[in-house]
Amino acid sequence: MWIFDLDRHGWWWGNEAALTFWGLNSVDELVNKDLSGDTQGARDRMLQTFELAAKNGISIDPWTTYPNGKAKTLYMLHKAVLIGPERHRAIIAYVNEQVELGETPENLLLVEAMRYTTVLVSTFTFSGEIVIENPAATEAYKHIIPQQLSDDKNAFTARFEHPEEGIKRLKEATEKRVGRWTHMMRTSAGLRQHTLDIRITRHPLTAEFLILVTEYDVSELHQALDAANHAQIELKKQAHFDAITGLPSLHYLQQHAGDYLAKAKRQNQQIAIMFLDLDGFKSVNDSWGHDAGDQVLQQVAQRFTHILRQSDQLARIGGDEFVIMIDDLKDRADVETIAQKLIDELKAPIDFTFSNNETKQVKIGVSIGISFFPDHGSTLDDLVKVADRAMYDVKRQGKNNYSLAKFVLL
Repeated sequence: MWIFDLDRHGWWWGNEAALTFWGLNSVDELVNKDLSGDTQGARDRMLQTFELAAKNGISIDPWTTYPNGKAKTLYMLHKAVLIGPERHRAIIAYVNEQVELGETPENLLLVEAMRYTTVLVSTFTFSGEIVIENPAATEAYKHIIPQQLSDDKNAFTARFEHPEEGIKRLKEATEKRVGRWTHMMRTSAGLRQHTLDIRITRHPLTAEFLILVTEYDVSELHQALDAANHAQIELKKQAHFDAITGLPSLHYLQQHAGDYLAKAKRQNQQIAIMFLDLDGFKSVNDSWGHDAGDQVLQQVAQRFTHILRQSDQLARIGGDEFVIMIDDLKDRADVETIAQKLIDELKAPIDFTFSNNETKQVKIGVSIGISFFPDHGSTLDDLVKVADRAMYDVKRQGKNNYSLAKFVLL
């Protein structure tokens, strides 16, 4: 047994068995032993052991020592204390050579790997009490003090953001003996997403069955995946919906038009395509700017949507142009009625507001060309082109009206 002073990084005291272990003749030799060659990793390991022992009251973990320059790995018991008038942090180490793990290189390498890996490794009893953990796990859960947990929690479940998930996982681990799950965990760095690889192992000394938990922090991976998924959704939204009005785009309409046209063909029905171009909109942008123009487009979209049935498809195809697809058409006169309603809906002035809260009004109109499936084309592109030409007939004849197509594409 010995006492190691962390703040001066040297021994404070050791008993006769400790002197024999280190091959020394006196306590003075132990206290004055040169440790200047210790790595920063070894110093960090001592600090983590102190914190673990302070948290749990006593810690039991594998430790590689080098008496007479020869590596020896043992299970050691550590207790955290404060010593001397300056209250230095110290560890009381208890070593029982009967529990030595051995001197084979394989054992030493495995112990060292567990000690210095950034992966969190812990073992628990089947009731969820901590048995041993590596420094990475100690650091991640240093805020959880087993002695301070309520009766309905244990060291295992207390790590989970939602303890009921920990209870379920503990039960599954003991029943299935193996599994991998991902959970939000309450670490000292905040909530982190960890993948838990859980296995059943046995204590090398007592042969007691234990739960071995290896935790991988996958927060950044999931954040990257979520960001990529969000970006994909946004790109799809931008491709399918107009950013100003929120209406579907022509691309969206093209993706779904085939189903509507195929259905109409099977059921021997008509579909109407309306091509709409706003009258007087260019002067809004030229006179008051694009922000005013955007507000006008938004209100136009709202008014048009109010007129149409829920099954009708309204899309903005760019600038001040819109396309409407009306399926399940019983009578062409119904389309003319809808067209007139759209024109009448824009007779009321449209308000828009400047950044200084000043409000102005503008009056615009709409010219509409109408084509029909199957008379004027068998594809959406053809029907839109025919309706576009019919709309230009309205423009030439004075605007703010509608016209039915009288021709087909050659």
